[in-house]
Amino acid sequence: MKSTRLLLTLFLLMTVMTEARSAVPYEERTDTVAEKLRMLTEAYAAGDDDLALSLAASLRETIHFEKNEDFATAPAQLTLDDIVAVADLPKSWARWAQGWQHARVVTLDEAAGIERRGEPVDVRVAFPAGQLVDLHREVRVVRVDPSSKRLIEITSQVYGIERTPQGLVAHVVFLADVEADAKATYLILHNNPNAERPEYPSDLQVSGEGYDLDIDSRHYTAHLSGQMGQLERVVYKRQHGLELYAGGKGPGEPPTIDWSNDYVDAEHFQKLRIRSWPQAPDYEVVRGPLVVQVRRWGFPASPLHPVFAPSRVLVDQTYTFYAGADYFLKDGTMRVVKDVEISAMRDDEWVLSGYSFSDMVWFDADGKMHEGAVPGEHANDLWGVGFHHKDSRDAFVVLWLEHEAEGLDKLHHNGSPTLHYFHHGQLWSRYPAGPQTQLQAGTWIRNHNAYLVAPWPEQDAAGTIERVRRRLKTPLQATAMAAPKRDGGIEGEGMLARRGEVPQMGPAKAAIWEALRLVQDEQFYSIDANIVDFGYVYDVQLFGDVVKVVVTMPHRGRPVWQFIEDHGGGRVSVGIRERLLALEGVRDVILEHTWYPAWDITRVTESGRHTIGLPPTAIQPKAGE
Repeated sequence: MKSTRLLLTLFLLMTVMTEARSAVPYEERTDTVAEKLRMLTEAYAAGDDDLALSLAASLRETIHFEKNEDFATAPAQLTLDDIVAVADLPKSWARWAQGWQHARVVTLDEAAGIERRGEPVDVRVAFPAGQLVDLHREVRVVRVDPSSKRLIEITSQVYGIERTPQGLVAHVVFLADVEADAKATYLILHNNPNAERPEYPSDLQVSGEGYDLDIDSRHYTAHLSGQMGQLERVVYKRQHGLELYAGGKGPGEPPTIDWSNDYVDAEHFQKLRIRSWPQAPDYEVVRGPLVVQVRRWGFPASPLHPVFAPSRVLVDQTYTFYAGADYFLKDGTMRVVKDVEISAMRDDEWVLSGYSFSDMVWFDADGKMHEGAVPGEHANDLWGVGFHHKDSRDAFVVLWLEHEAEGLDKLHHNGSPTLHYFHHGQLWSRYPAGPQTQLQAGTWIRNHNAYLVAPWPEQDAAGTIERVRRRLKTPLQATAMAAPKRDGGIEGEGMLARRGEVPQMGPAKAAIWEALRLVQDEQFYSIDANIVDFGYVYDVQLFGDVVKVVVTMPHRGRPVWQFIEDHGGGRVSVGIRERLLALEGVRDVILEHTWYPAWDITRVTESGRHTIGLPPTAIQPKAGE
């Protein structure tokens, strides 16, 4: 590359000038939750409702930020102690994976006696601060395949990155193959500063924005309501394209096939529903090649919202869709945060219009499937229900995999299906609190369900679906192991690294990243607000003499990302394109913008955190520790 001495000199000068000023603590440039609560209380007491509303909105933003800043509470399944150096892997494996510095050797254990093919494995993995570059770019998952004697890179996805006292923890998802009652070995690699974001093929495609999404897979298309995010329709991918929908206008809100979660308050006064949300109060969305996840939470809305807006039962609901799967998942929690009197409560209800099915099914407490009506003695001990059609062989079956509660007199497992729900078609409704009407603060109900859209089996339907249930209730267990001493005759073909990821590209990549550190977010006037340390740059790829840069913006209130492409004036006046074209060997620069995954504070480097007055990502050990 052309001499970068001038660029580096400018960068060092900027760094020295910036570090000459001590970073102003974060708290001095904003207001804490406690301070905003005090101001809100004063404004409300003074009758200044406009100010109170503005403070309430600002308070939510600060809580969202502090939620991202908090340390993760759920433990990692693969801990920092599980990390091995790539150099300590068998020599042939280390050569194949050159460029990556660290790895986990992971064993997946199949304990249900069922062969797994393309089984989603979702594992929480810890990463130390000193080994972090960008998890979305650098994580790779590799199958150690004894049948082909090859190391094979497989599709993976990273999501849900959280801070820990030692670094970060994140979900790593991949699809695994394991024989029945056997084990399989996989590698999870990280720490390659030259890594580029992989683009993996997948049958899981997503369109739309926010939670107003169409999720398309090889088995079905699911549409979520643009109003409140509830599952509105599912269209099967079989020949005749059965569409599951709820017809009619509903009781004032858009009809959806998933009608839970809701409750009726004291004296049957009103029904409070998440389906009645004018928009989801809070939500999070994960999009990727292997998993799409939509989580929404808040207090159910009154039919006369916001005249009645009780904050008594908090509902948290998550849909999860996996690539290749002929099912989707729903997790839900109803948490009582203030003593409440109810008349009824539902945590799983589905309404299917059009009489698409001819027969009913149900599961007993032992996981055995039965056809026909539910006998009275089993009506309150159900672990799955559903429907199928004997001729079309379409089916829709829910497997209630987990259902637990605390604070109820008794958790009821009811929800018998019906083929002839008045004015609709098929229906089931589960009332977990049963006849209990007084619920105390601290009571909670949680469920984890799988909804099958697979065709009704021609042979041994009960055995086939029971195996699906057993498979989902017995996920593959991931355990870290020591690095093997020998490769066992298993080698990689070629190299794991793409052309731009090999160590030889290190100097060129480093020069590009250093040039990008000279590009500033000009809305910050007196600090080194460069787009690398602020985490705006998602990827750098080299294609001969062409550089591709993928960038984001920190929030959608600033959608005009082109200002960092070519400033055309301003305080610094030099953008990405001009900086990179000044480098030797760069003929052209391609810029691409993305909103996925959404920017958050975990993307800011240690230098960036210092610049804006935030403490380090990880707690630094004391001397001697």
